[in-house]
Amino acid sequence: MTGYYVPRGGLPAQTELTTDRAVFTTAYAVLPRGTMRDIVTSQLPHWRETRAWVIARPLSGFAETFSQYVVEVSPGGGSDRPDLDPTAEGVLFVVDGTVHLTIAGIDHRLGPGGYAFLPPGATWSLRNDSAETATFHWIRKAYEHVDGIDVPEAFVTQETEVRAEPMPGTDGAWSTQRFVDPLDTRHDMHVNIVNFEPGGAIPFPETHVMEHGLYVLEGKAVYLLNKDWVEVQAGDFMWLRAFCPQACYAGGPGRFRYLLYKDVNRHATLSQHPRL
Repeated sequence: MTGYYVPRGGLPAQTELTTDRAVFTTAYAVLPRGTMRDIVTSQLPHWRETRAWVIARPLSGFAETFSQYVVEVSPGGGSDRPDLDPTAEGVLFVVDGTVHLTIAGIDHRLGPGGYAFLPPGATWSLRNDSAETATFHWIRKAYEHVDGIDVPEAFVTQETEVRAEPMPGTDGAWSTQRFVDPLDTRHDMHVNIVNFEPGGAIPFPETHVMEHGLYVLEGKAVYLLNKDWVEVQAGDFMWLRAFCPQACYAGGPGRFRYLLYKDVNRHATLSQHPRL
């Protein structure tokens, strides 16, 4: 089974150094896994026995299009009113334990690698009825409606059921597991898994319109963020502003994999400036 990184909280000892790899700039941010401690968790309304690490939120100079949580649900916890925003769509990706997810009255059990897409206005609930904690990523975005294009329907799948598609010319060293068809313009966000075999690379500085959120599920790499090469490992989160150059060298010895958010398939919003 894939070994997804799971934060456990706690606090470092008083004798440990405070120096870490945390970086926050106008072009990118790196939240190392060591920043996800007990004292930085949040409580969510109408969630029981649950805590969340909020690792991205819409904020001036930071994420603009999405929020991302790492949610830990204790036994008996969950919510019957999980999201109070009717405009929000979401993706859940389970990394530890098992959750019982109900969407429009249909029950699903999601273990590690379980993936669910929740359209705006979906009726859903989630609970942990096991004896162990369960942890999942929850990525939320305000859905951008387009006249003449239907809202996509909810679906549930498993990572192992989604084929890794090699990037052209890489012999499988770099591949992507796409949970929705990239040509399906009903979807205005993609949440995929990107895989690198040891020694695999993004061999040029990608510089393009999409905002990115990258949570490292497994392995380690050296990642180019703007002009800086940064070491990252399982449990780290990276935010990249639109057009921030990025490239990657996977370090091994195992695979390097991350959960990737990006906004897609919509016109750029134009500011309304008063005419002079």
